[in-house]
Amino acid sequence: QVKTQFESRVNSTCDTFKAVAYKTQVVAGVNYFIKVQVSDTEYIHLKVFKSLPYENKGPSLVSFQTGKTRDDPLTYF
Repeated sequence: QVKTQFESRVNSTCDTFKAVAYKTQVVAGVNYFIKVQVSDTEYIHLKVFKSLPYENKGPSLVSFQTGKTRDDPLTYF
């Protein structure tokens, strides 16, 4: 759901965009830290915020880290 948000921030498109791991952090909503495969050897880490259900908002891309590998640990950022 945040692929288009990411692509507009980096001004590029991704043929591959597959989540391979994630962690959550409960706040006033939920922060999701997601490792996403964008090519055969390249990965990115996304921080996505999903607000509480009564706010009726979709997930939003908060920040991201590029240049990651499959073996890079998924950490809070």
